[in-house]
Amino acid sequence: MIKALRPIIVKEFRQIRRDPTSLGMLMVLPAGLIILVGYAMNFDVRHIPLVVFDQSRTAESRALLEKFDQSEYFDRRFDVFSYAEIEKRFVRGDAKVAVVVPTGFGRDILAGRQAQIQILVDGSDANTAGQAVGYATRMIMEHSSRFVADAFRRAGREQYVPIDFQPRVWYNPDLVSSQFLVPGLIGFIIVLTAVISTSMTVVREKERGTMEQLMVSPLTPAEIILGKTIPYVFIALTAATLILILGYVLFDVVVRGSLLVLYAGIFVVIVGALGQGLLISTVTDSQQVAFMISVFSSLLPSMLLSGFVFPIASMPVILQVLSNIAVNKFFLVLVRGVMLKGVGIGVVWPQFAAIIAFAAVMLGISMKRMQKRTL
Repeated sequence: MIKALRPIIVKEFRQIRRDPTSLGMLMVLPAGLIILVGYAMNFDVRHIPLVVFDQSRTAESRALLEKFDQSEYFDRRFDVFSYAEIEKRFVRGDAKVAVVVPTGFGRDILAGRQAQIQILVDGSDANTAGQAVGYATRMIMEHSSRFVADAFRRAGREQYVPIDFQPRVWYNPDLVSSQFLVPGLIGFIIVLTAVISTSMTVVREKERGTMEQLMVSPLTPAEIILGKTIPYVFIALTAATLILILGYVLFDVVVRGSLLVLYAGIFVVIVGALGQGLLISTVTDSQQVAFMISVFSSLLPSMLLSGFVFPIASMPVILQVLSNIAVNKFFLVLVRGVMLKGVGIGVVWPQFAAIIAFAAVMLGISMKRMQKRTL
């Protein structure tokens, strides 16, 4: 069998070498995607443009506004003198948040009364608006606690907190988005590139008429599939290694668990993705159609139904059920568990089983369809 497979494996490597597009899709595209998506897709909102309407103009209002000036979350862009100017800045997109300090703010603070402040937020960008409200609330509460402490001290009493609340974040203490996104990008990029490249290369052979020569050769459909997938398995493993290296160098994402378990999961998902690409190649004879089906069947489930960006638990029940068709849903749990939490095979074996089942189904159907073509 090895002697029978050797010529077709060598042929595939030569074909890949002669086709810079396929080689670029397999090697350069993953590197470009992880750099682009890793830097561009960032949920850590910083430098939100801020406009200030300070009607008090006192030392007390300036002390509060200094909190916003010193924060990395807000960039103070404009000082305005009316609500109409705030609306104009919001409409133009010059600002996302406005702080309005009323006239009696300083007087109320000095008198020990409850002072009011208004935060206006442009809600057209829901993600930025939600985080901006959270940042502003935290900063104002911290500033208010200082006045509470001063009041207790003047009264000769010691300030205390009824509930000692000390949150601690495990696995990603700084809540950095790249630590969450980069492991998910591994499966997303591998599945996308493997499915597209495999389906395109087989359909290309159909268009050139060389696929029929393989079909009438002494090779069985299983040997043809193995011979055509083995080169792409090696190349996809190399691309996965490149992604891990770039993740460590650029985003400081380290593998806390076993590399053996991680690469075993990567290997199985690659095999499944290649089987999916071969299956697509058996149902179409055009590279354009194969490309469209490959993108639709790999990109959309990997992005929308895997939990990569949107939590599955917040989806409607029907989409939660449909999410089980996305192999990345299971691979995502595996890779994040191994890379971020350092778990072993004893924890992620259900995900392994699901990925193996996916690979077996894809390869099995592909062999059946290729067998049917030879009959």
